[in-house]
Amino acid sequence: MSDQDVMNDQVMLRLNDIEKSFPQGKTRLQVLKGASLDVRPGEMVALVGPSGSGKSTLLNIAGLLENPDRGTVMVGGQHTARLKSGERARLRRNEIGFVFQFHRLLPEFSARENLLIPQMLADLPRGEATDRADQLLAMVGLADRAHHRPGQLSGGEQQRVAIARAVSNAPSVLLADEPTGNLDPETADEVFRHLRQIIKTTQTAALIVTHNTELAKLMDRVVTIRGGEITQG
Repeated sequence: MSDQDVMNDQVMLRLNDIEKSFPQGKTRLQVLKGASLDVRPGEMVALVGPSGSGKSTLLNIAGLLENPDRGTVMVGGQHTARLKSGERARLRRNEIGFVFQFHRLLPEFSARENLLIPQMLADLPRGEATDRADQLLAMVGLADRAHHRPGQLSGGEQQRVAIARAVSNAPSVLLADEPTGNLDPETADEVFRHLRQIIKTTQTAALIVTHNTELAKLMDRVVTIRGGEITQG
C-alpha cells in the first residue's frame, strides 16, 4: 500500500451519531437525529438537502461552533468532547478552514495580507507566511493580484482569495457553506475548479454544503440530510 493510500484511509472529520435540538416554544425541535459522516484527506463531500434540514447546524457542529446534544466529533484525529473552550478555539484555528457564501475578506488589506493575517495569528514567521500566501494565491490563479485589495477584485477572484485564506494554516478539514452560491454559473465553475485543485493538492478533507446539484455531482461523494439523518446520495 502506498503512502497516499495510507493517508486516504485516515479519517480527518468524523461525526458519529450526532443529535441536536433547539427550543421551540414549550417544546424542542429535533434537527439532527443520529447523523453520522466520515471525510478523508483529499476527499470532497457534498452535503445536500432541503432548506431547514439541518445542513448549517451540522456544519456548525463539525466546525466546533456548536456542541451536539449527543454524539461525538473528531477533527484531525482528535476527539473534541472533553476539550475546554480555549482548546476548542485553538483546534478550530489550527485544524479547520471555513469558506462562506460571502467572502468576508478584510477590505483594507491586500489579497496577500488577507492570507498573512491568520498565519501570523498562529505565530508563523512572516517570511514563511508570505511564502505560503504566495504559493496559495498561485494555486488559485491570482499570483498577479497579490497586492490588490478586495474592492479591486471581481467577485470570483474575491472568493478564490477566501478559499486560499481558508487553507492558509494548513488545516485538516475545510468546511464550505454554499461557496459558489453568490456567483454566476460561469464564475462558479471557475471557482469550483480552483477549490477542487487546492483541496486535492493540500489533501484537505472537505465538507461542502451546496444547493447546486450539478456542482455536487462533480465532487467525490454526495450525502443527503433528510429528517435529521444522513444518507448516501
